[in-house]
Amino acid sequence: MLDGAKIGSFIMQKRKNLGLTQQQLADKLNVSFQAISKWETGDSLR
Repeated sequence: MLDGAKIGSFIMQKRKNLGLTQQQLADKLNVSFQAISKWETGDSLR
């Protein structure tokens, strides 16, 4: 099983280490900032 909280925490930590906002990361990945938020909260894995 995937642990959504651990994955989300990892994504958030890496994003912050790069000094990116959710919007900046979303722009780089061609997704919405809402998608990034869902990834970081683990909502996309439920």
